Amino acid sequence: MYVPPHFEESRVEVLHELIRTHPLATLVTLSPGEIDANHIPLHLSEEQGRFGILRGHVARSNPIWRDLVSDVETLAIFHGPDSYVTPSWYATKREHGKVVPTWNYVAVHAYGPLRIIDDPVWLRSQLEALTDRHEASFSEPWSVSDAPREFTDRLIEAIVGVEIVITRLVGKWKISQNQPEPNRAGVIRGLREYGNHDAQEMAALVEEFDKHSSAAKMEDT
Repeated sequence: MYVPPHFEESRVEVLHELIRTHPLATLVTLSPGEIDANHIPLHLSEEQGRFGILRGHVARSNPIWRDLVSDVETLAIFHGPDSYVTPSWYATKREHGKVVPTWNYVAVHAYGPLRIIDDPVWLRSQLEALTDRHEASFSEPWSVSDAPREFTDRLIEAIVGVEIVITRLVGKWKISQNQPEPNRAGVIRGLREYGNHDAQEMAALVEEFDKHSSAAKMEDT
């Protein structure tokens, strides 16, 4: 991924937070003769390894686990909020008109070797961790144990586990950092009026950058 220095995000805790809040990964693997991409929710275990471990599962019928070229790293791509940015939001449009549209987005790339795990005990534990994480916000969270054991045992037979020990994390936060402050203020206002959820999240990210930038300037004075 091309990451200009002003769009680089290297803080591990920030990258982990995006993985936790947007866990549906595009898992890119290499098989003989082609590149494969699968969309798989992955659960992050932060306490293990330098950058953490990602765990998930795929259908046993998915060829990803049989056709994997094992000596090539796997790439898991996590997508955060994104939004179109119209130049009409920029203050400089009214000054000189030398502005163009762009697209703001945040993304994390996690690299590491993909390990295939065909173990029902491991798989049940992974399913419980994944389910508990995403059911936690519900008033009456569902758990794997709510379903009959023989039913879940049969379903577990139909899946295979995957695990990535993360060796490298790359983050790109393209949130109008390259624009002057009046333009960023216009982007925040425009995104807030835009209405959709991603636009609201992106407005908050641009606003957060502005706060950090202002605080840094105060420290330098």
